[in-house]
Amino acid sequence: MMKRTRAIVLAAGQGTRMRSAVPKVLHELCGRPMLWYVLRALRAAGVDEIVVVTNDELERRIADFGVRGILQQEQLGTGHAVQVALRVLPVQRDGRVVIAYGDMPLVHEEIFRGVVGSLEPADGTAPALAMVTVKMPLPSNFGRVIRRGHDVERIVEVRDATPDELGVDEMNAGIYAYDEAALRDSVDRLRNDNAQHEYYLTDTIQDFASAGKRVVPVMATDHLHVLGINDRVELAQARKEMNRRLCVQYMRDGVTIIDPEATYLEPELRIGRDTVIYPNSTIGRLSEIGEQCVIGPNARLSNARIGDRVAIRESVIIDSELGSDINVGPFAHLRDQTVLADGVHIGNFVEVKNSKLAKGVKASHLSYLGDAEVGENSNIGAGTITCNYDGVRKNKTTIGRNVFIGSNSSLIAPVTIGDGALTGASSVVTKDVPPGERVAGNPARPLPKK
Repeated sequence: MMKRTRAIVLAAGQGTRMRSAVPKVLHELCGRPMLWYVLRALRAAGVDEIVVVTNDELERRIADFGVRGILQQEQLGTGHAVQVALRVLPVQRDGRVVIAYGDMPLVHEEIFRGVVGSLEPADGTAPALAMVTVKMPLPSNFGRVIRRGHDVERIVEVRDATPDELGVDEMNAGIYAYDEAALRDSVDRLRNDNAQHEYYLTDTIQDFASAGKRVVPVMATDHLHVLGINDRVELAQARKEMNRRLCVQYMRDGVTIIDPEATYLEPELRIGRDTVIYPNSTIGRLSEIGEQCVIGPNARLSNARIGDRVAIRESVIIDSELGSDINVGPFAHLRDQTVLADGVHIGNFVEVKNSKLAKGVKASHLSYLGDAEVGENSNIGAGTITCNYDGVRKNKTTIGRNVFIGSNSSLIAPVTIGDGALTGASSVVTKDVPPGERVAGNPARPLPKK
């Protein structure tokens, strides 16, 4: 894009069909608000400046997206939204303005590149407007594109269309690239003498055509790419398409996904080659997975950093970091900044919270390790609990290297178990255990030396 291009994203609509207190463009698909996808595509297309026309609710959140918001206090139509934005934005000479909607999350950056590129002069005449059109299945409520030769003459809304016009399957997608001077001139002349008493941006098309200015169509290849979201049914449809795209992307990068329709991914993940993802697995929040891992079935990873050759089956990993050559599950739960070193084994029905487990540690069955630090090659017996909460604060349990914790041991934190120590089955450990010592009982006492 040689000339400076700014984008105005229309996002002030109330979205009443969503039946929600959440602004429509903040509803998520695949872990991101739909507005996020539109902004990402505009940035990838090389747009120099982006502003978002907001309502009161969205205005409070717009800074999270790294763009400027312009409040449209009264929603008086798309043309009015653009008027509001242009009154705030300084005039740029020889500039271009992209108009997009914040509820079109499936839009590709190529669509924005194509529509802006179509403003280049052809046969010596530069268009005043390039607009995205698309072939849509009939019947449809989208406005029909009426051409005069190659160029667009006007848009006919469904309620105003004749039977012949209703048979037209080329429709207005709602994405525009304007010559800025032409847009400012035309939008100032918009009138609201219509049934809705609103100012329609599409009226600029007929205004240009009447003045002999060119309006060129840019055909999108798939109507799903310009799908606008009006209710939760359409949101689900868009979510399915976005998830399909993500699965295709990761599979082409060398990941095996057994069933893409039963695997749920997000943008901006890192998944290594030859990793296999089994059905009913969800991976999100910038998780990173190494090579040759096995994820699932029925796994959920959120902000998880996973090394190479890790197997995670029927388990949940949240805000945690795992090294390489680790087995987790089935039915394990790792959370809250848990860190596992290489070669750790976490078995069925084990929960680990805010703990560090060193190389070779094994916790194979039915245990809770909270606020703990466990040394290399220690073994945690079935039913072990680190009793970390005293009713006021969380306390730490420290377990040394090569320690054997017997089944059903309760370790009353704060407590330290020294290197090479052992607790007998069903021990209740209330005091520190020196290195090499063997304890048992309730409370645990030293056992006779052999």
